[in-house]
Amino acid sequence: MSGEPSGSARGPLDGVVVADFSRVLAGPYCTMLLGDLGADVIKVESPGGDDTRGWKPPVRDGVSTYYLGVNRNKRSVVLDLASGEDRELAHELVRRADVMVENFKPGSLAKFGLDYDAAIALNPSLVYASITGFGSGKGASIPGYDLMAEAISGFMSVTGDPNGEPYKAGVAVFDVIAGLNTAIGVVSALFARSKGSAGQHIEVNLLSTALSGMVNHTSAYLAGGVVPFRSGNSHPSIYPYEPLATSDGEIVVAVGNDGQFRRFCEIIGAPELAEDARFARNQDRTRHREVLGPLLVERLKRRTKGEWFEELLAAGVPCGPINTIDQGVAFAEQLGMDPVVRFPFDGGQLGTMRNPIGLSGTAPTYRLAPPGLGEHSEEIRDWLRRPIS
Repeated sequence: MSGEPSGSARGPLDGVVVADFSRVLAGPYCTMLLGDLGADVIKVESPGGDDTRGWKPPVRDGVSTYYLGVNRNKRSVVLDLASGEDRELAHELVRRADVMVENFKPGSLAKFGLDYDAAIALNPSLVYASITGFGSGKGASIPGYDLMAEAISGFMSVTGDPNGEPYKAGVAVFDVIAGLNTAIGVVSALFARSKGSAGQHIEVNLLSTALSGMVNHTSAYLAGGVVPFRSGNSHPSIYPYEPLATSDGEIVVAVGNDGQFRRFCEIIGAPELAEDARFARNQDRTRHREVLGPLLVERLKRRTKGEWFEELLAAGVPCGPINTIDQGVAFAEQLGMDPVVRFPFDGGQLGTMRNPIGLSGTAPTYRLAPPGLGEHSEEIRDWLRRPIS
């Protein structure tokens, strides 16, 4: 598939209209994925626009790159919900939509007649998705920021150096996963509707997303009674599964089973380590990592990380360099993944990251660059004012 925007071809959600009342990250990421899959996403913005339009720097031609990263395949309409006329247009959009996505503070849309009960009265077949920080019950008043979810869920307690301070992730990871979870909920509800079910309310929150997304750590507590703690770049249950020093820097080695460890030892010239009873099995390696680590590094420091990467990978040993973002994109390009989709933008081209979902028959499409504030207001307002034929 070309890295250029698609033309008139649409994906598996062709014909689905999404009323996108969300802003910032979790909601817009969800609706961008739906747009990539063919949905007609109508981004409803207040006169001030999505908050991320003002999150600068960095910028591209004066536009926030944060905003540009999660808002392609959408049309923007500005509606002032405090205005009676604009509020009625918002209601008409809900009547015509298949899906509504919102991430307002719980209860705050009721004054505009856009809460779930009001929306489902307007359109009983509507799939209505709400994204909150801490649910719509006792946690409804807690602001929904990813950093807060990382802290409150316990994620930061397992992130960072064992002897250092807790760290947040380098990206708003639970906002992104919440967006993914919401997209899964939306397509599931649409599928149920196609089999005769009515519309329904999807609720996703950052705290539940975080607790679910920590998988092995929350399982360690629930199933094993163990409260995990920070282990830096080490894995609590697998070894070696971390960066290891070479002659010119570190390389990540991700040995997931005993067979991979034997091959690893052969390549680095230390086959005897795989025969040592202290290291032969994963649980033994994990238990004796303080002894094994220096023995591995002693061998690895004899060559560069680039040399080890090529040789270990050729032998089927999972490993990789610690790249910067630009190097990561370049590596995907070297593998032929065509990771960048480009749009005409202010006389040049804007690059955005390709949708990671591959579909052999109804592939994602890239039709619209991220819209300017209210770029499509006139055409959308005209459509909403016209009677449905």
